[in-house]
Amino acid sequence: MNNNPFKQLGDWRKNFDQFFGDEFWNGFEPMIQNMQTQTNLYRNENEIVCIMALPGLEKPDEVEVFIHPQHIEVKGHIRLPIDNLELVEEGIFQGDFERKIELPFPVREDKVEATYENGLLFIHLHRHIPNNTKRKIMIQNGVQTNKTMNTSNE
Repeated sequence: MNNNPFKQLGDWRKNFDQFFGDEFWNGFEPMIQNMQTQTNLYRNENEIVCIMALPGLEKPDEVEVFIHPQHIEVKGHIRLPIDNLELVEEGIFQGDFERKIELPFPVREDKVEATYENGLLFIHLHRHIPNNTKRKIMIQNGVQTNKTMNTSNE
């Protein structure tokens, strides 16, 4: 028997959507996502480190990380290796998950490191610094060839 009320949230949502409309759940989405995967976000002036608790992964390729300029998406499946037993109480999320994490500043898509160790996914990101500085163009000394057009009537 599954005692996790959040597993049935999808059915409840359909009924509430019909009654209250689609906008009813917008305020609850971040809270529901946080219950699925525990995440810490750290930053300094030019770096962000995201640490996500993902117990039960056998291989790191069971999780996908997508980088966008202002957020990251993490998708995967958590499976705890317990078979042939009835779940009595659930405190560790398991199953499919998808998490979108807003970032405090835009990040570089070409400089990202992700590692999985001891049930934790570490994502190290670096600030995207736009190149708004002016660049001086060097003018080379060269020979200009002038072609004269024959404008006389012969």
